[in-house]
Amino acid sequence: MALQRISELPPEERPSYKIEKYPEAMTNREILALLVGGENQIEIADQLMASCNGNLRKLGQDSLLEDIDGIGKATSNRIRAAVRLGQRLVNHQTGADRVVIHSPEDAADLVQYEMSALDQEELRVILLNTRNHVINVVTIYRGSLNSAQVRVGEIFRPAIKHNAAAIIVVHNHVSGDFSPSPDDIAITKAILEAGKLLDIQALDHLIIGANGFVSLNRRSLGFEGGGS
Repeated sequence: MALQRISELPPEERPSYKIEKYPEAMTNREILALLVGGENQIEIADQLMASCNGNLRKLGQDSLLEDIDGIGKATSNRIRAAVRLGQRLVNHQTGADRVVIHSPEDAADLVQYEMSALDQEELRVILLNTRNHVINVVTIYRGSLNSAQVRVGEIFRPAIKHNAAAIIVVHNHVSGDFSPSPDDIAITKAILEAGKLLDIQALDHLIIGANGFVSLNRRSLGFEGGGS
């Protein structure tokens, strides 16, 4: 198939037109093309998508963006900056834009973009006030996690410091498989018991994988009854 140059596209199909008229309809490929710019932006965007298997969270992690013909240092930095900005917009909303958690999906959306691309396990705690507004997201552990290593008191320390009413525990599986392990369920049970003693509600424990997540509350794993 012949390579498609930007000048060969009808004006209404070009990324520069779409970003002005209907940006919400743009594909990731088109957004990347706009960041790249130039006559061969569509071709280069296709190569970028292929380099990360369509997972923009991993863009530039397994190979140098500059290895792709047509991408120099300036363009590479611009793409990395755009990805980082997207992460910050997702993870650092405050004030009137503060995230409210209504469901496991809301909690997963807050951290999944970043945590699914990590090369080691992390355990984070989402701190919530009495209205389920997110107060903060705190990283507690990095590295291989099991029930013997995790100290439940450390999980609740930031909740006590910030006077949080509830927490949601989240950790990732580097393998990409988000199926809960026996250790995951054991940790969950210990967290729930500690929360009762401290009067801080543990609402859920999420496991993040490469292309999804699981809510242990929803599956009644470690919880007495499923959640929403």
